[in-house]
Amino acid sequence: MDEELQRPDHGPLAGFTVGVTAARRAEELGALLQRRGAAVLHAPALRIVPLSDDGELLTATKELIDHAPDVVVATTAIGFRGWVEAAEGWGLGEDLLARLRGVELLARGPKVKGAIRAAGLTEEWSPSSESMAEVLDRLLEEGVDGRRVAVQLHGEPLPGFVEALRAGGAEVVGVPVYRWMPPEDLTPVDRLLDAAVSRGLDAVTFTSAPAAASLLSRAEERGLLPELLAAFHHDVLPACVGPVTALPLQARGVDTVQPERFRLGPLVQLLCQELPGRSRNLPIAGHRLEIRGHAVLLDGELKPVPPAGMSLLRALSRRPGWVVARADLLRALPGTGRDEHAVETAMARLRTALGAPKLIQTVVKRGYRLALDPAADAKYADA
Repeated sequence: MDEELQRPDHGPLAGFTVGVTAARRAEELGALLQRRGAAVLHAPALRIVPLSDDGELLTATKELIDHAPDVVVATTAIGFRGWVEAAEGWGLGEDLLARLRGVELLARGPKVKGAIRAAGLTEEWSPSSESMAEVLDRLLEEGVDGRRVAVQLHGEPLPGFVEALRAGGAEVVGVPVYRWMPPEDLTPVDRLLDAAVSRGLDAVTFTSAPAAASLLSRAEERGLLPELLAAFHHDVLPACVGPVTALPLQARGVDTVQPERFRLGPLVQLLCQELPGRSRNLPIAGHRLEIRGHAVLLDGELKPVPPAGMSLLRALSRRPGWVVARADLLRALPGTGRDEHAVETAMARLRTALGAPKLIQTVVKRGYRLALDPAADAKYADA
């Protein structure tokens, strides 16, 4: 087990809130994040609709049984299983398996390979990288001119894959095993959007391109797209499991972070590095103060802080050691109140939460300041 998980005080993501947009494997991703200390806001941005009753899949299946392809590319385990199960439901299961036994069957990765073997079939080849680019390279090296290639589609774009095969002279047949649809209940998605634009999230994870596209589309419907993009540009980290997943965000000018290996575990480990690295770490009144999303680390001890207190702390930390006027702090508080007593109330609660009253100094008739250690004054003088 990771050393961080054995620490008695907190995990590397303690104090951070992460949004999860996944429909599949959301519980697994959420558990990985929570085990490392994160608070998780789950809002599936799409739902998977099997096509067992869909004429499109039935037509494609019959066409492949009647007119054999030379190559079949299986891209996802859930998609391949769903295809076989749907064929069995139509009474075409044995015919489909018999057809697949006689073709060059390529599996994108080990999970797909497992689904193929569970169906009693054997793949001819699978790339070590689990990359569709490597599958494409193999096909093009073999030569595809005049060959019929069936590709099990899995709800995500395959940029350049089909086009490159067709440019090489292949006839490409798509097998649409399931499609992505917006969630039936948009309430969780709206809650996630509201949290993102209000900076209540520190990161949002994406494990499929359709989920990213769906979230952006919903933000646009609600008139929140500019605010969401601004949040992604500055305060909320968009983390994608891989480059294909990132395409809808990149099309909107959003830079994302991605792990080297396109898996949930490496995605979580990447967040464990990125989010603490983005935290403000300050020497205050003889203490070390690290400001995280909804909590602080004070000399390594996790201290949860109310939202209003975090707003004040962030406002003070923008220019540590400088006096911030009550009017400016009032504007930083959630809501649009005009009573500066709200600042005093929130400040009292913040000091209580920190458990170290001397961290924040009151400057009579002026406002408040973080008690920056004298040795650090020069460093932050022009902050």
